[in-house]
Amino acid sequence: MITPNDLFGLDGKVAVVTGATGRLGPVMAEALAGAGARVWLVGRDQGRLDALAAKLGCEAARCDVTVDDDVVALGETLRRAGGRVDVLVHNAHVGRGGSLRSAKPADYLAAADLALAAFQRLLDATRDLLVAAAADSSPAVIAIASMYGLVSPKPHLYDTPEAGNPPYYGAVKAGLVQLARYAAVELGPAGVRVNCLTPGAFPGGGDPSLLARLGSQTPLGRVGDPAEIATSVLYLASPRSSFTTGANLVVDGGWTAW
Repeated sequence: MITPNDLFGLDGKVAVVTGATGRLGPVMAEALAGAGARVWLVGRDQGRLDALAAKLGCEAARCDVTVDDDVVALGETLRRAGGRVDVLVHNAHVGRGGSLRSAKPADYLAAADLALAAFQRLLDATRDLLVAAAADSSPAVIAIASMYGLVSPKPHLYDTPEAGNPPYYGAVKAGLVQLARYAAVELGPAGVRVNCLTPGAFPGGGDPSLLARLGSQTPLGRVGDPAEIATSVLYLASPRSSFTTGANLVVDGGWTAW
């Protein structure tokens, strides 16, 4: 009989989660740790990392993924700690509102650095560790995109244009979906899988009237709870999903289905 551990167990595996202290990062990290992985929490705030690491029984590694030297140092830390990475979750994100009227060219460059260039930095720093894990497993890279990389925000849902999702965010998330496909093709022969996970509305609290308006845009009639992302992460991370690569798993309550 196949058990849940057979399907999703990560005993002996090493997972890295960037943006670990954000809205979805703690749930992803907890799911991976609960499946048996040794999880490295990556973020910019050492205090928040330490607190979350103590709560979840994980490792903390302060790193700004937009800084080359920080990411190189992260790779060296992982080499000293065991020399393999089985799961790499690129989840780093800085949330802000905006519109075309308020956006500046520099905003696009900063967003691209965090979503796209950081993905390249992380792969450069861990590629050999992912390939090493492929010797006896099916390592997975998971890029966290957004439904706003697939569709535009609806301005009427927000109180003001500047309170909505900014244009550069969706633009770089769309690029991340394509970059994950590209990486899946290049890394596939080495046994490394690369997939995207595209969440919908997971606001994690806030103005109840806004949550109701956002929820009305899904066939399920509600926004997502961060806990509902956990099984999707485990599926993509599991070695049992070894024939899944270059995919974009959309978890949006059906927002983009109509």
